[in-house]
Amino acid sequence: MRILTVLTYYRPHTSGLTIYAERLARAFARRGHQVTVMTTQYDKFLPREEMMDGVRVIRVPVALRVSKGVLAPTFGLAATQLVWEHDVVQLHLPQFDAPGVAFRARLFGKPAVLTYHCDLLMPPGLFNRFVNLVVKFQNNMAGILADHIVTYTQDYADNSSYLSRYRHKLTPILPPVELPPPAPGSVEAFAREHHVAGRNPVIGMVTRFAAEKGVEVLLDALPAVMEKYPKAQVLFAGQYQNVLGEQAYADRLMPRIKEYEEGGYWKFLGNLSQLQLAAFYPNMDVLVIPSLNSTEAFGLVQIEAMMNNVPCVASALPGVRRPVQMHGMGKVVPIGDPSALAEALLEIFAAKHKYRCDTAELMRLYDPDSVAQEYEKLFEKLM
Repeated sequence: MRILTVLTYYRPHTSGLTIYAERLARAFARRGHQVTVMTTQYDKFLPREEMMDGVRVIRVPVALRVSKGVLAPTFGLAATQLVWEHDVVQLHLPQFDAPGVAFRARLFGKPAVLTYHCDLLMPPGLFNRFVNLVVKFQNNMAGILADHIVTYTQDYADNSSYLSRYRHKLTPILPPVELPPPAPGSVEAFAREHHVAGRNPVIGMVTRFAAEKGVEVLLDALPAVMEKYPKAQVLFAGQYQNVLGEQAYADRLMPRIKEYEEGGYWKFLGNLSQLQLAAFYPNMDVLVIPSLNSTEAFGLVQIEAMMNNVPCVASALPGVRRPVQMHGMGKVVPIGDPSALAEALLEIFAAKHKYRCDTAELMRLYDPDSVAQEYEKLFEKLM
């Protein structure tokens, strides 16, 4: 099968969406399909075309940045040729160019499947409100033109104003999640490098430093945690500098964080590779996902943590709450409630032995190969 995957940002850009797309594309390629990823050349130093893990990646030049998005004038021209050459089109939303690609798929008689990752909510401001309206319109046009829509969970679909319009052509498929085993000695080396020894407990966050991620909720919860555990430490893995559109948010929170940094209670690790994450999770006592709005639909990192028997505390957002609810590995707390977050953390620290799961079954459930098979069934049905 010739599969065309279309999205605005692809690797090496790091986000839950790009990681999902990469894992799925690689799984398709391993299963013998011819896979092409069409995306934008958001960084001018990236090659226009290359092979990555058996996947052909084509990047369309960018003329202009608009907030967190990009404008690529030749995107439509490239899409016309690529849609014609492939058997099925898979688009990742939110994406400004999605309706044009979905229209071409309909014109050429090729099935188009949207994977809807989350809602788009721009920061405050008149211009961002306009951008938000435009992207919502584009997403709705793509939804009308597409043959089918995939989302992570029924919980998120039931609570999404976008997805509720397309119940007649909607299928929940769990996301692909995988982690390599840690290299020999790497867990211990990670602990030494980041001075984890003697720190109890260790609280992890794995995300971009962005307003919707709720970093301030953890900050507000820390005093209550440190009153009982004065040696507690936060390790933040993910991009925290020069995050697109998030400078004002960083400027507001960094002075508070620096106070914790100076005492060794908070440490930024930057983006970690999969092998580094495999060494990171076993050093955690808990992973925190205090996200604030529907731009978060699941939180893939929760499954990565659970695969290492690390419990999670997640906010009660639709979709985000499901990993804890499904697998019993942690606590769900009200959205934006630092007192509830602190209480949940203290309860977990007091009874860490309760949080164990069948990691082999978890890996099977979220194996990218298994997820790719579910997509294949859907593609074949539509074809």
